[in-house]
Amino acid sequence: MSPYDRLLVPTDGSTVAEAAGNTAIRFARQFDAALHVIHVLESDEVPAASDDDAAREFDGRSEEVTSTIAEMAIDAGVDVQTASLDERESVHDTILEYADEHEIDCIVMGTHGRTGLDRFILGSVAELTLREATIPVLTVHEDTVVESAFDSFLVPTDGSSCATTAADHAIDLARWTDGTLHVINVVDISAVWGGANVATILDALDEAGEQTLNDVRARAKAADVTAIEGAVLDGIPYRAIVEYVEENDVDCIVMGTHGRTGLDRYLLGSVTERVIRLTDVPVLTVRERATDTEGGPQDGY
Repeated sequence: MSPYDRLLVPTDGSTVAEAAGNTAIRFARQFDAALHVIHVLESDEVPAASDDDAAREFDGRSEEVTSTIAEMAIDAGVDVQTASLDERESVHDTILEYADEHEIDCIVMGTHGRTGLDRFILGSVAELTLREATIPVLTVHEDTVVESAFDSFLVPTDGSSCATTAADHAIDLARWTDGTLHVINVVDISAVWGGANVATILDALDEAGEQTLNDVRARAKAADVTAIEGAVLDGIPYRAIVEYVEENDVDCIVMGTHGRTGLDRYLLGSVTERVIRLTDVPVLTVRERATDTEGGPQDGY
């Protein structure tokens, strides 16, 4: 069974939204999913009801925005439907309500990458969607180019419930695509450097990291994933993740989030936020399961 039946890509006609559309089409083709393309009409942009000419012009522009991606999807053989939506409480709320009403399995959105992530993280539509989505969100940069099918997935793990949720999702993707699953654990040397018995602590953390990897490998093998690679790495976590991706030609990074209660802390300055900023590879964020958050947010990437 495919991990996704329906994908959603919001668009405003920008180049970054087009990059997200291209990635969404690749995902839809590979996972036999239908694609929904929507444009949210912000309240201050909608013409007055009495201005028929302006309304027609605006409707035409909105249709043009969605049709660009829709036509690419049709050419790729993807089942697609489009919609222009009036903003409700906010743009991101409108996106999430549409996703819920249409049983969307994954949202694909563009970010502005290295130069624009401060705005992206601090209050943008993409950040707010990431903060509140209960379904996976795939983010891409404006300069992200996906030229072929996804066949390698990286999941960083520290053994937390948050990372375990992401690992299970990555296993599903690797199984469906018959792709390679990369699993890494990064020992954060900055957290232990300068203390007493540094070597002993690092050895213990390396051993714990290897056990964490073995747990994921065992679950992947039980799910019939045959190509499994990875390692325990020492370094600054976000840098180690990005470097591993570049050195191993990974197609997609899968990382967990804590959701509403923990994402303020988790995205603002965390490993995931930095990875999204620095890598040109699509990053799939997966919400920690509700049952895993009982008793409060857990540690994790």
